[in-house]
Amino acid sequence: MRFAARFMLQAWWFELVLPRFGMASLAARGRNARMQHLARRFHALAIDLGGLMIKVGQFMSSRLDILPPEITSELEGLQDEVPAVDFESIRALAESELGMPLELAYAWVDPSPIAAASLGQVHRAQLSSVLAADAGFTAAVVKVQRPGIETIVEVDLAALRKIARWLSRVRIVSDHADMPTVVEEFAATSLQEIDYLQEASNADRFASDFAGETRVATPQIGWERTTRRVLTLSDVTAIKINDIDGLRAAGIDPAQVADELARVTFEQLFVAGFFHADPHPGNIFVTPRAGAVDGAGHEWDLTFIDFGMMGEIPDALRRGLQRLVVAVVARDGKGLVEGMQRIGVLLPAADTVDLERAMTELFDRFGGMAMTELQDVDPREMVDFADRFGDTIRELPFQLPENFLLVIRTISLVSGVCSALNPTFNMWTAVEPFANSLMREQGAGTIKGFANEAVSIVGIMARLPRRIDELATRAERGQLAVKAPATEKRLRTLERTARRIVSAVIFMALLLAGVLLRSSDPVFGAILMAVSVLPLLHATFAGLLARRSRD
Repeated sequence: MRFAARFMLQAWWFELVLPRFGMASLAARGRNARMQHLARRFHALAIDLGGLMIKVGQFMSSRLDILPPEITSELEGLQDEVPAVDFESIRALAESELGMPLELAYAWVDPSPIAAASLGQVHRAQLSSVLAADAGFTAAVVKVQRPGIETIVEVDLAALRKIARWLSRVRIVSDHADMPTVVEEFAATSLQEIDYLQEASNADRFASDFAGETRVATPQIGWERTTRRVLTLSDVTAIKINDIDGLRAAGIDPAQVADELARVTFEQLFVAGFFHADPHPGNIFVTPRAGAVDGAGHEWDLTFIDFGMMGEIPDALRRGLQRLVVAVVARDGKGLVEGMQRIGVLLPAADTVDLERAMTELFDRFGGMAMTELQDVDPREMVDFADRFGDTIRELPFQLPENFLLVIRTISLVSGVCSALNPTFNMWTAVEPFANSLMREQGAGTIKGFANEAVSIVGIMARLPRRIDELATRAERGQLAVKAPATEKRLRTLERTARRIVSAVIFMALLLAGVLLRSSDPVFGAILMAVSVLPLLHATFAGLLARRSRD
């Protein structure tokens, strides 16, 4: 919270105070360096505090909608850079959760962790013969929460909620993002990640969704040894998906793996509607079939692990995405903006005229171009357009809903993995079958949509005479309200003047009270006199600042 308070004070000084005194250029001169320094300091703070703060950094690195690139790029590399917990502490928590000594719960547990993260730690283990017969596997991995992590998460979330309330009172922030909502989105995701019963249920659901998919595998759950803080899974460790040398040594073509990963990802997004939202290379293995092949001749599987962060696409968001796809195909800038509003990307106060103009320019200049054609465009033209487009986006109250954010995060991670596997990989070619499917679904409803629109127009025309009569009646009764911009402007000026007068009165009251009390209570009198400076500043400079803003 001290870190946040210092940042807010710095932002207030450079972004609000200096520009109002004619020093906007001075404030802008070092903005990028200040943002990068801030991000580096938070990176160090997150590693020092551990717990949820590392997740905060990772979360912020994906919020391109509300944070400048100077911050997100600096936080992209933030990983769970925390030391492992002593095994005796892990043993104590696991035994408390399972209600038995670790030697009875498992035939063997490796004291050395294979992964240590900010929220939990993973150890290899082996099930007893009796338990293995029931679970269906012997080699296991045991995921155990860090001791005390629930309390740490609770404290971290309380601090983040308070900071969000601070920021919600700053107009320059509240106009661009609903910070309390952003924090609640993050809180919901974080609380799910420390509930291992939820993660186990997610893994079961994911496996069920892909039960008929011969190319997707998931670990089995050892339910007899799983609680909210301990998760037991079958050990599915294999070739990491980004281990290109390992893939080739196993006779697996990395380009085919890239194509298959993209196909499976869009199957999750557009068909199942339930998707793995953290598909980084550490969470996906390529598992050879040891000579066995399925009906399609496949000799390997994509094995997903770590189902703590999952996303779901509700029907409303799915329809919004369909509208976006149709607008992109039709190169309809206005339709694209309307689709963004429908799914909640733009806050209600957004003035979309500039955004519609930018989208139309985007489609006119670059629409329909293949990736190879885009490579022939003058890089300076691309950079110029990207800068102007980015400025337009950052000036709008632009915010991605949580589910939509997870979709973008997933596509971004998968695109990166696929490009590493195959430098010529084209994500747009991979998504084309699913985009065509959405277009067909949208097209099937076009006739029905036209019919509904026609019925709506007929209804409006039928009600029009009555509404005109009601309007005339209200005018006769003096109940018709008419907006007068000039009058409203004058009233706002009077309101500002009244506020300045009130500030002047408060200043005099505090100053006189401080002078009178100074002899009997020097400390309190001095405080009152010092505080009186604030209303004095408002009474003195509010008019000047208002005129400057109008100019």
